[in-house]
This record gives sequence, C-alpha cells and structure tokens, in this order.
Amino acid sequence: MLVVMQPNASSSEIDRVCEEITRQGFKPLPMPGEVRTAVGLLGDDAKVDWSYIEGLPGVASVLIVQKPYRQASREWKGDNTIVEIAPGVRFGGDEVPIVSGPCSVESEEQILTSARLVRAAGGTALRGGAFKPRSSPYAFQGLGKQGLELLALARRETGLAIVTEAMDERGADLVAEYADCIQIGARNMQNYSLLRYVGTLGKPVMLKRGMAATINDLLLSAEYVLAEGNPNVILCERGVRTFDSATRNLFDLTAIPVVHKLSHLPIVADPSHGTGLRDKVTPMARAAVAAGADGILVEMHPQPDKALSDGAQSLYPEQFAELVLQLRTIAQAIGRSVPTLT
Repeated sequence: MLVVMQPNASSSEIDRVCEEITRQGFKPLPMPGEVRTAVGLLGDDAKVDWSYIEGLPGVASVLIVQKPYRQASREWKGDNTIVEIAPGVRFGGDEVPIVSGPCSVESEEQILTSARLVRAAGGTALRGGAFKPRSSPYAFQGLGKQGLELLALARRETGLAIVTEAMDERGADLVAEYADCIQIGARNMQNYSLLRYVGTLGKPVMLKRGMAATINDLLLSAEYVLAEGNPNVILCERGVRTFDSATRNLFDLTAIPVVHKLSHLPIVADPSHGTGLRDKVTPMARAAVAAGADGILVEMHPQPDKALSDGAQSLYPEQFAELVLQLRTIAQAIGRSVPTLT
C-alpha cells in the first residue's frame, strides 16, 4: 500500500500517517519527493484499515500496490531511482556510464593496464572478477582477496569506481570492504539469503538477471535487497538461455523498456555475456543504449587471446575505445550523455 500525501501536507500530518500505520502493526516508509511525500507500508496490506488512513488530514489518496514486488514497482515510486556508486558515477538519470574491464583479475599488470585503458577510452567504472563462479570446478576461480586488493589499487591509480561480484556472504563482506558496488551474478540471482545479506551492507548492488529468469523473477529478487532497507539496486540484463546455439545467450533488449515501465530501478545492459561473441558485443551495446539502458557493462581485456576466462567475448582495447565514441553519439541523439571522469 502507498499513501500519497497532498503537495502541501505538513510534517505533522505525515507523522500522523506514519503513527497510524505503526499502530496497525506495520512499518511505514516515508519517501519525500520534489512535490509531495508518499508513505509506503511494509507488510500484508490486506489487513490494513486503509479507509481510515485515507481520511487522515493531508492524505491525497491511498494506492493498493498489486504487483508481487512492491518497493521495486513503479506504483511504489513514480520517479526514477538514481543510484550513485561513487562520486560522478550515477545510474538512472540522463547519463549512461560505461563499466568495463576483464572478466577476471589475473595479475597486477593485467588489471592496472586494463584500468588505464578503460579510463583513457572514457569509462567511469572498472569491472573484474575476484571471485569467479565457473561451470567447471577445474576452471580458473579468481584470485579472491588478492584480486580485490588489486582492484582497490587500480581505483587508487585511475579513480575508476569498482564493480565486482560476491558469491557468498563471506565474500560479500570482503567485496563491500574493497569495492564500490557489489555485483550479484546470474547464478545467484535467486540466492535469497545472499540477497537479504547484501541488502544490509549499505553498498549499491548490481543484480544480474538469471539465465532462465523472467523479468518478474528479477524484480522479485531486487525486492529482497530493497526490503532490507537498501534502495540502491541496479538491475542488469545479461541474456537468457534458449534453444538457439547461434550465440551464448539470447540478449533480451526488450527487457530494458519493460523494466522501465514496471520499475523505477535503473537497468544496465551486459552485451558481453548476452551474446558471448566479440563481434556481437558492439552492435548489441549500441542497440542497448538506443533502447534506453542506464549503463553499459562490457568486457575488455588487454590481450583477449590470453585471457583466463571469457576471452572470446572480450573486446580488444581499440574496439572498446571505438565503442565508447559510438555510444556517445547514440546517447546524444536520444538526449542523454556518456559521462567521463574529471
């Protein structure tokens, strides 16, 4: 349930609504806006005496949120949520930040070289896995804490924000210590205990769509993070699996406008995992920005042919630099911009 206040509602009237919601045994969540304040209700609103609340002074209307996800819904919050993971790196507004780097952190030289290339080309955040969930237990699993330390070193040298994945609660604590944004990968999208846990850490969360997940599933997973009091959730479309083997996954461009209609949360696009093929990454990144993506997450490696993971989908440095130029042009054409670090 969402209580929409009158534009001129006083603070005491808003407090009175919150007190009544608390009296009925529920938790109020005030959400001040530019024009008016709304008060959300956490809990089973079927048990709420909403008619009494609707009659309180300063209340304009009461909306019953019908979606199974509440705080993630557009009904809950009409304005777009803007998530800032570091100074100047914002998702959900007019800017379209570019996050890039290798699939995994392999060495100090490799990640520092990658960070310099990302910064020089115009990216604002560095991605790179310290913990790598791999299909095979014999594949490279990442450097762990050492990888996080190298990412932090790259941030100190280049100023890039850091986005990296956590696989479990212990790893989430480490990622929260070293990184600016905790990524939850596709394989963990429905790891609800992990989602609840990262929701308590006070760090922005980038939540990737599962390989067989519907958009409804994705938004319900985001709800687990939001329900723990963390409003800073960035969704990520990274492709779903289908019967077609032409690409690694099916990159679902329609997820971008669909999410924008259903939710106030920003959604970024990952065409690297979405296609799994280097020559498909650039056209799909261009299409994603044109479709309204709030950011691009793309893999780039200084030497893709020597990468320890996902080399086939990693752009060469010169391809990445050209892509950034193209994305700037597309963003400008639709009234947006690709930011750079100052």
